[in-house]
Amino acid sequence: MKILVVNCGSSSIKYQLFLMPEKMVLAKGLLERIGEAEPSLLHTARGLSHRSFVDAPTHESGIDLILTTLTSGPNPALAKIEEINAVGHRVVHGAAEFTDSVLIDDGVLSTIERMADLAPLHNPPNLVGIRATMRFLPGIPQVASFDTAFHATLPSAAHSYSLPYELCERLGVRRFGFHGTSHRYVSWRAAELLGINRSEIHCITCHLGNGCSMTAVRNGRSVDTSMGLTPLEGLVMGTRCGDIDPAILLYLMGHGFSAAALNKMCNKESGLLGISGSSNDMRELEERASAGDRRARLAIDIFCYRVKKYIGAYAAVLGRVDAVVFTGGIGENEAGVRAQCCSDLLLLGIEIDPDRNVLTRGREGEIQSDRSRVKLLVVPTDEEGAIAGDTYQLVRRN
Repeated sequence: MKILVVNCGSSSIKYQLFLMPEKMVLAKGLLERIGEAEPSLLHTARGLSHRSFVDAPTHESGIDLILTTLTSGPNPALAKIEEINAVGHRVVHGAAEFTDSVLIDDGVLSTIERMADLAPLHNPPNLVGIRATMRFLPGIPQVASFDTAFHATLPSAAHSYSLPYELCERLGVRRFGFHGTSHRYVSWRAAELLGINRSEIHCITCHLGNGCSMTAVRNGRSVDTSMGLTPLEGLVMGTRCGDIDPAILLYLMGHGFSAAALNKMCNKESGLLGISGSSNDMRELEERASAGDRRARLAIDIFCYRVKKYIGAYAAVLGRVDAVVFTGGIGENEAGVRAQCCSDLLLLGIEIDPDRNVLTRGREGEIQSDRSRVKLLVVPTDEEGAIAGDTYQLVRRN
């Protein structure tokens, strides 16, 4: 079975074409800067990569371009588009309605649209990608895999907010959590690497990229996570503020800020970008910090301090920690960040090995010292592979 996995972001589309159940990647690519100047497409198939500047004013035209590239572009992976048997979509917010991946129908589309206010940067482009793919591939099964689904096992004490209970019940205000597909994959992969049954592993997973979240996993199930009702809560992120005193927003409203302005500030102008004033790219910030940029250094310090606080909190939640797992663009590649996040944690049985840490970049590996009781792992995430697996199982059963 050939399954196309699509991940639509606010201005990009990532895709992978899998042969299942072998989980063989036949092609993959990234379309960037949709609707901006000089959109580009990086397409890889048959061991060859090709980057080109393309015309992609909308996500719909981007989906059309990707399907064309898979069949007739450079390094085509398919002889005809009809070879695609199913499509799996990453969808960020599924609220309480979806606790697993589902076949897409009108009701699913309606719920994804209704959740757009809770994930304004993600659900709208996710929805556009689904509808475009359904139009270009009519009759093909389409599956939605929700970032929130893995966190459906959060206990009430972890997912409830201390606001009036009836209000939260009526409006569905609760912690949902995100990056669930990534947290599920890397926690279960960590269990494999450590020879532990996935139903027995206790670990803390750190998905660190432009968006960041952490999850406490007990017996292979999510029991707490740093993102909340929306992807804004928790860690410092590329442009998102993470945890702040909610009264700050009320204070700023009293100084003339509108709800729309505050929403934009918290989601797009804060985090690493807001603190540094220069960049949301950790690589660039590390270069600037090394050159003496005080605000770049401060941004990195706050980022790592917040991760360290959550490691301590989740160690307390779990009671026993088999592993701390780093993933995502920063987690997989930035040894300096990992080292700073794990510094001075020997009290928790956590100590990093500097040499192993520096040598482990973008690949699986253990980076703890010999006296660390807790394993420290780098596990590159494979959200697309997990979505392809979910899609394959659903289509086979139906």
